[in-house]
Amino acid sequence: MKSALSNIAIAAMLLAPTLSHAATTEFPARRESKGATLRIASVTDLPVFRPMIDAFQSRYPDIAISYEESTSDTLDVVLEKACLEEKDFADLVISSSLPRQIWFVNEGCAEPIDEVAQGGLPNWAQWRNEINGLTYEPAVIVYNKAAIPPDKVPRNRFDLIDLLRSSNTYNGKVGTYDIERSGVGYFFAFEDSEQASTWGRLLESFGRNRVKLFCCTGEILDRVADGRLLFGYNVLGSYALERMRKDNRLGIIMPSDYTLVMSRTAFIPKTAKAKAAAKLFIDFVLSREGQSILEDKMNFTSSLRGAEGLKDQLTGGIDSLRPIALTPALLVPLDQEKKRTFIEQWRQSVNPDRGP
Repeated sequence: MKSALSNIAIAAMLLAPTLSHAATTEFPARRESKGATLRIASVTDLPVFRPMIDAFQSRYPDIAISYEESTSDTLDVVLEKACLEEKDFADLVISSSLPRQIWFVNEGCAEPIDEVAQGGLPNWAQWRNEINGLTYEPAVIVYNKAAIPPDKVPRNRFDLIDLLRSSNTYNGKVGTYDIERSGVGYFFAFEDSEQASTWGRLLESFGRNRVKLFCCTGEILDRVADGRLLFGYNVLGSYALERMRKDNRLGIIMPSDYTLVMSRTAFIPKTAKAKAAAKLFIDFVLSREGQSILEDKMNFTSSLRGAEGLKDQLTGGIDSLRPIALTPALLVPLDQEKKRTFIEQWRQSVNPDRGP
């Protein structure tokens, strides 16, 4: 069942931190007659996720929750070690690291969740009854509304490339993820290279304009908002949309040629101790109440609503949205040789100016 690991992965596992290095917050049961303790390992910030925990415990007051928050890189390494050694790790894993999540499920490390009421999920958002996509998060282009007049706002990648070629105005003023530091950045870039006829020209435009690279979404949004950047490319739309609601300096483009959509996924490790509680939690998130919390309090679009939840923000039509399906095809970006070649081509093409 277990596949061979690369030397890099093995070295990383030998140095792997334990969950004690993550930020852990305990939510005691609300009844004296305590039930299980549900351990959730997640990459979502606790302040964002807390409304779901509060609502779940209101429904199931006898269940305590331990919420362990870490980066996707840390979570991936620790979970890989636990998976391969068949050791207990957590009861529920929620992450935006799609290729790694699929890898864990493909390796037989996930518990079937057949009894969860997941019938409403679209096919792309579930695989083997072991992993579910909970959210619907587009990769968007953000721009500074004061600096980019309405008639200059690109509607798609073709427009963006033409604009970046048109003058030196955008030199040093375009930002995106550093794909060597950001897992979601690498994943979006790899998917672009597979789907976009514009990929080569886009890289050329980035290189010509000395694109700046950043590890994190917040850094890009901060700089676009204050004008240090004029455009941010492939930014995670859930965070961008939330920031835009509070900051009218930001504009958002969902490219009309295509807009990639990813999902935060959830699965239950086979070694989980509180499997029943984990299944209850997934069931709750997918319930009407859970979906309302996801959208109204956590500011994510639900995978159950999908395109309908983004229709007011679309630059193109609904057909331009391309959800990334949960399938073994997502294992391709994990191939070490493919990744090395891709990153080397990226370096040579964009000649990046890494942001601080």
